[in-house]
Amino acid sequence: MSDAHEPALRLQGIVKTFPGVRALDGVDFEVMPGEVHALLGENGAGKSTLMKVLAGMYQPDAGEIIIAGRPVRMTTPIEAKAQGVVLIHQELSLVPEMSAAENIYLGELPCRSFGRVDWKILEERSNAILKRLKCNFRAEVTVAHLSIANQQMVEIARALTVDARVVVFDEPTASLTDAEKVVLFDIINDLKAQGVGIVYISHRMDEIFTLSDRITVLRDGAYRGTLTTSDTDEDEVTRLMIGRSLDLSRDEDAPQFGKTMLEVRNLTCPGLFEEISFSVRTGEVVGFYGLVGAGRTEIAEALFGLRIPSEGEVFVDGARVEIASPRDAIALGISLVPENRKEQGLVLQMNCRDNMTLPQVQGLTSGPFMSQRAELAIFDHYRDRLAIKTPSWRQPAGVLSGGNQQKIVIGKWLSMQPRVLIVDEPTRGIDVGSKSEIHQLLRELAAQGYAVIVISSEMPEVLRVSDRIVAMYHGRIMREFSIESVTEDSLVQAISGIKAEEPA
Repeated sequence: MSDAHEPALRLQGIVKTFPGVRALDGVDFEVMPGEVHALLGENGAGKSTLMKVLAGMYQPDAGEIIIAGRPVRMTTPIEAKAQGVVLIHQELSLVPEMSAAENIYLGELPCRSFGRVDWKILEERSNAILKRLKCNFRAEVTVAHLSIANQQMVEIARALTVDARVVVFDEPTASLTDAEKVVLFDIINDLKAQGVGIVYISHRMDEIFTLSDRITVLRDGAYRGTLTTSDTDEDEVTRLMIGRSLDLSRDEDAPQFGKTMLEVRNLTCPGLFEEISFSVRTGEVVGFYGLVGAGRTEIAEALFGLRIPSEGEVFVDGARVEIASPRDAIALGISLVPENRKEQGLVLQMNCRDNMTLPQVQGLTSGPFMSQRAELAIFDHYRDRLAIKTPSWRQPAGVLSGGNQQKIVIGKWLSMQPRVLIVDEPTRGIDVGSKSEIHQLLRELAAQGYAVIVISSEMPEVLRVSDRIVAMYHGRIMREFSIESVTEDSLVQAISGIKAEEPA
């Protein structure tokens, strides 16, 4: 057990430079035993880079890592783990073809004589950890067959296999249900009680103020300050993160709604959603809100041709249409910004320009070749419009921050000039400054005449951007609210399956 007065971890003067970018500029950070220390900053501020230096994935150009009072040098994640440092990644780092048990103990499988894996011990230990995490699946299951949320629980289970000094949680709740979050928070509090230092990275302020003891803020790769959580508030933290106060008010004229651009009547996909009916007008943002599994994403996928409903009708601009594929949807002017940008929205190895122009390759040809001038014009326009931060269009999309990756996906579909824009979880894993920019962008797009659907698991987000809110529960629409009439209580009741009381 570490000395309670000696930091479990101290990073001093950490510098890390990549070609054209100084990612970390002399950053200091520490976490005490039994402390939850939140690390905050906008996308691109250097949080993940700092943690990758700690985990041995990157080597610092300058600075020192001190664990339990001793300077250490870690050149690989295995060395970091041997020092008691465990990093639970924001992006899953599992091997899909292996079982949950093999992933949990990857690199340290229990063995019998002659190096043979002791499968019985492996599965017993793994199932015990999964039981502690209250998971509803067995360790023998192949990871590829698990939901994203359950894959995240496997990632978290890895932290419980070692006698850790420091555990880093990087956006751990991004894919978890509310019930799974409660279990995670209990685990974090258990680790804290055992004297483990916790580094907690999240863009969700409610989690930060619930869990953390201190908050350290990075901006543009530099240390900006450390605050005691109980002595600060969201506004002070936000000012430190983005250099200004965040204005969440709607500074706009009363919205002008036009004709109905999209109408859905009794749309049904058995087992996913039933008898879904709603409409969206030009100039309007309709928010879909509900718990995980409510059917919101599946409706979006049906409207984009990724699922074929068994019943129902869809009308675009007053005309009944058939949507059997994404090609049909795009031709009708329907675009979908998907929930999982890395797997469904981007080709991570491809450069920013080519990602943005991918859906319109055929329209950008000059003879047998692509028109680079036309491609660059599109990229430059949306880079400026969306304030995308990248040294060059040549930068692979996979190396951008989460916020800038999301802006690339949004820009890609805006460049198609859609009539209906569907945005699924538009700010998942995005910092508060970029969230505000994207919220403002969605409002501006509606004002320009787009019909916009926003799917979100965050109540403040749907309240911020929507003109109307559709509340869903178990594949059905429970209630529809105007932004003037909705209350937080009525919204929570609706997504929990509680029907509105009948008027007296």
